[in-house]
Amino acid sequence: MADLIYHVIASLDGYVADAEGDFRWSEPDAEVHAFINREEGKVGTFLFGRRLYEVMVAWETMDPGTAGDADLMREFQEVWKAADKIVYSTTLPEVSSARTRLERAFDPAAVRRLKDAATRPLSIGGPGLAAAALHAGLVDECGVFVNPIVVGGGTFWLPDGLRLGLDLVDEYRFGNGVVFLRYRVRH
Repeated sequence: MADLIYHVIASLDGYVADAEGDFRWSEPDAEVHAFINREEGKVGTFLFGRRLYEVMVAWETMDPGTAGDADLMREFQEVWKAADKIVYSTTLPEVSSARTRLERAFDPAAVRRLKDAATRPLSIGGPGLAAAALHAGLVDECGVFVNPIVVGGGTFWLPDGLRLGLDLVDEYRFGNGVVFLRYRVRH
């Protein structure tokens, strides 16, 4: 059985995007990017909501170029391409990346079966999809990269009405002021 993890990059006030939908403030520097690559490299299957998939699918064909972080970008691109991906959407007509399938509805029992059969962690992304998994008791780990910025509103990374017991199991402070906090969910 594998864990289902939910990691996000958020502002200090808990938003993954501001009120205008902008998340450029969350772009990781080289140190954070290398850490994310190590974390995401453990994942065997990514579960995405439509909006996050539409952002992430650029990694399928992106040319990382030769700029300063090109090696880190290439490394993440390899992680992306090596993992299976499931996209949950009622409106997306089709997926455009390899190793990807489209599901029209989030089925907690099916995700539980995925967890039972998996040998590597599964990662869930997109606050709406993650909310469904959190409310269904499927998430085993929550991690947040807290950025030193307050954006004042937007898309919150956790759903309203959720109550979870958590145990802090890891923390890491980066040179740019970002702090990573990893919590195990008490089931």
